[in-house]
Amino acid sequence: MSLVLRTVNNLEVADLDPRTLPVIKRVDLLVKALNGAQSTNEALARCEDGEAMLDVLLGASSKLGLGLTREDLMTTPPIRDWIWWKEKEALITIGETKPRYKQDDPATKSNASGSRSFLGLFRF
Repeated sequence: MSLVLRTVNNLEVADLDPRTLPVIKRVDLLVKALNGAQSTNEALARCEDGEAMLDVLLGASSKLGLGLTREDLMTTPPIRDWIWWKEKEALITIGETKPRYKQDDPATKSNASGSRSFLGLFRF
C-alpha cells in the first residue's frame, strides 16, 4: 500500500491511494460518489445498454482515480446487477404493467369505470 503523509492542523494524516484498496471497496467508493452526481446519473439513464453504462462508469472511475477495470465493474455488485437489469424486465409486476410513477396519475388511468384490480389479475 502506498501512503502519503501530510500535516493538517499539526497532525500527520495518511492519504491512502484508492487504487491499492480491494475492488469491492473501490466499487463502494464509486457508488457513493454517484449519489448526487446529477450529470453522471443522467448519462447512465440515457444509456441504451450495459456496454454504454460501463463506458460511463469507467469514465467516472478514472476521474476519481479508482483504477477500476471493465472486468471489475462487470463482476462486482451492485454495479454488476445494474448492468444485468439494464435490458431486462421484471419477472413479475404487481398491479398494472405501467411504471410506478404513472400508476397513480389520473390522466393515465385506463380504468375510468372505477373498478380496481388485484395483482393485475382480478377486477373488482
